[in-house]
Amino acid sequence: MPFLNISFYNFRNLNNDKIDLLSKEVYFVGENGQGKSNILESLYYCAYGNSFRTHYDSEIVKHGQKDFSIKAFYRNSQDSTQTINVYFENSKKRIEKNGKAIHDRKDLINTMPCILFCHDDMDFVTGDPGRKRFFIDQSLSLYDVLYIDVIRKYKQILKSRNMILKDQKYEMLDVYDMQLVQCGLEIQKKRKVAIFKFNEIFTKLYNDITGIENVRMVYEPSWKEIEDGVSKRIPSENEVLQIVQSKRDIDKVMNTTMSGPHRDKIKFVKDGRDFVPIASTGQRRLVALLLRVSQAVFFSQITKEKPILLMDDVMLELDPDKRQKLTSMLPEYDQLFCTFLPGEPYERYRHSTTRVINIKDGGWYE
Repeated sequence: MPFLNISFYNFRNLNNDKIDLLSKEVYFVGENGQGKSNILESLYYCAYGNSFRTHYDSEIVKHGQKDFSIKAFYRNSQDSTQTINVYFENSKKRIEKNGKAIHDRKDLINTMPCILFCHDDMDFVTGDPGRKRFFIDQSLSLYDVLYIDVIRKYKQILKSRNMILKDQKYEMLDVYDMQLVQCGLEIQKKRKVAIFKFNEIFTKLYNDITGIENVRMVYEPSWKEIEDGVSKRIPSENEVLQIVQSKRDIDKVMNTTMSGPHRDKIKFVKDGRDFVPIASTGQRRLVALLLRVSQAVFFSQITKEKPILLMDDVMLELDPDKRQKLTSMLPEYDQLFCTFLPGEPYERYRHSTTRVINIKDGGWYE
């Protein structure tokens, strides 16, 4: 089991204390605002080097303090115990793994593969196209560290090209157009494969839990695929280059790049029709939850490793029957950490070895 224990100092409203996590399943139970989600946030922070609740590290510091730190002990798949230390001091963040500084957060990702379920996951269903792209990119990044480099490179090229358009230095466009096409096509190919594999998991899960058939994700790349007889294919570099160059006039007017993977769209359809506009709130919530379940299954299939699942108050809107179905569909995991309100029927889901930890005023007891 990866997490052995984790300690905090000035992290949110948690007490400056250590909590033992040497259990396969841990349920954190308490009223809102007592610190349940803060514990999950600290686990996520050790896995990814940032928070899932804020972009500003200063917001994590306990009220009245200036710095915070987290220290996690875990055991990896090779059965060796390692440590992650996170320090936020003098408005700067420092991360260490086994006593050595980490300068790139991607070095953490394959160490502790956490899959987070939280309320904001609804954005992947009803939010803007950028949130849907983020979900697929995150799914790819969990097992393909090189994809992180591709995404970063593309964003840098895009930023430079947009600056050229803004400054009207059009003589440089030829150089950046080719770089944009080469990098962008790699992203498009990987996204297409990922969504195809995702549908093999997601569509069946959604049918099993709701009885609704043929709900799936559809990928609509900005650089449209080419009709090739009875099928479609991803366009070649030359074909995409022609597309990009044909849009230069509008790019110049808008001072920004109007085509490329940063404008890809992802939709949820049923029998060829948009599903989200006609779906109930409960059906949309299930789409979001099963996206995360699919992400965990997808990760396990590719890597042959078991993820760590973090579930933050995600089953509140489901009826008891669907809650039980959902928990039965979770893939094999190394560990499961869930948060519950005191009145929730979590006893229905727990096993004989599940630890229930009560959270109150930033402290905990069993």
